Amino acid sequence: MAEVRQLLRGLTVFGGELPTFDPSDTPDDPVELFTAWLLGAIRAQVPEPHAMTLSTADADGLPSARTLILKDIDTDGWRFAADSGSAKGRELSECPYAALTFYWQPLARQVRVRGPVVRESAERAAADFLARGADARAEALLGRQGEPLADLAQRDAAVAESAARLAREPGLVAPGWTLYTVQARSVEFWQGANDRNHTRLAYRRTSSRWTKELLWP
Repeated sequence: MAEVRQLLRGLTVFGGELPTFDPSDTPDDPVELFTAWLLGAIRAQVPEPHAMTLSTADADGLPSARTLILKDIDTDGWRFAADSGSAKGRELSECPYAALTFYWQPLARQVRVRGPVVRESAERAAADFLARGADARAEALLGRQGEPLADLAQRDAAVAESAARLAREPGLVAPGWTLYTVQARSVEFWQGANDRNHTRLAYRRTSSRWTKELLWP
């Protein structure tokens, strides 16, 4: 274990040429800044820039986290999809609040989003499901995420059967498929620096408007 500890301590962080960030030159709405950072990550060819960590908690306050894909963002909030019967779906029913974390490592940029979560309409959820690729729809139609699995052959057979059903019924939508929106109450932008003088800017929602403040790194 000592070797692992030394190895971890010796790894490089915040290396390379990093972008600058001037918090005095930022929009009033965090959605606008987030969109600019996301597009910047795409232009920089950051792998899977739309991947995010979704953190939820159950009724007892026990946290869970997993990586999902951002489906959309607009003035209403950050949007993702999941089966309502999955662990995350059940936790969101018990405690409808979540945190999202984006980390674009080559740019040393992190964004943290927190707020209540609401369900979108069944029509929007269906449109999201039908826009997924064939393999993703076949897997999601099973609705068994997180359940015990006897072996991989059982999984493969079930997915093949699901794919065949979708081929016969291309308009079929998984009954539990749900589109969720995180209505942000706080959004924090973190820009790393080679000299460790990192910059943190926090947006906080107060009634009908956003306020901004700098935070110590």
